[in-house]
Amino acid sequence: MSRPYIIALEAAGAAPILLPLALGEETLKSLFTRLDGLFLAGGGDLNPACYARAQHAKTEGIDSLRDETELLLTRWALDTDLPILGVCRGIQTLNVAGGGTLLQDVVDLVPNAIRHQYFPDQPREFVAHGVKTLDDTRLNSILGPLARVNSFHHQAVDNAAPGFAVAAVASDGVIEAIELTSNRFVVGVQWHPESLITFDQSMFALFETFVQAA
Repeated sequence: MSRPYIIALEAAGAAPILLPLALGEETLKSLFTRLDGLFLAGGGDLNPACYARAQHAKTEGIDSLRDETELLLTRWALDTDLPILGVCRGIQTLNVAGGGTLLQDVVDLVPNAIRHQYFPDQPREFVAHGVKTLDDTRLNSILGPLARVNSFHHQAVDNAAPGFAVAAVASDGVIEAIELTSNRFVVGVQWHPESLITFDQSMFALFETFVQAA
């Protein structure tokens, strides 16, 4: 688990608890029931079988045990109104758990796409491009109408899950954020705000709002 996630969550007032993989479902559920919120971190690609798609040639880093554990936790959280914040892989996990689908490679599947994958060429705090938040979204109220973000992904949300709204897009139309349309805090972003909090107060406010909701 990347340390910046932990630093950002703790700085925002949370007591982060890392849940191990390979737990039995009953044990995992006993830990889940003690949580006040669920944070979904970045990582490798989800197995496209989780959203009923064949695997693209560029889909990589699949960890089936992580997929199983995180999708189970996310569905429990959605069913019990637990606040959720997902980052990078986390937005993708959130979308798939809710019944949405993913674009398995932006370069191959989005015409005239801007560059979205800056790993390993740039450090995590490198600001790569802008995103536009949509009016009347929770994310718009936190970040404002425009945000400058880093970018370390090659996959993205395709069809948003039922009950979710697109909350931000890049200039090429790639979905950069989704959120649940109800009043509770369930937000996923495609960038890495934990690496931007030292110089962008709005990114820290995203963590603060999540922790306050929890």
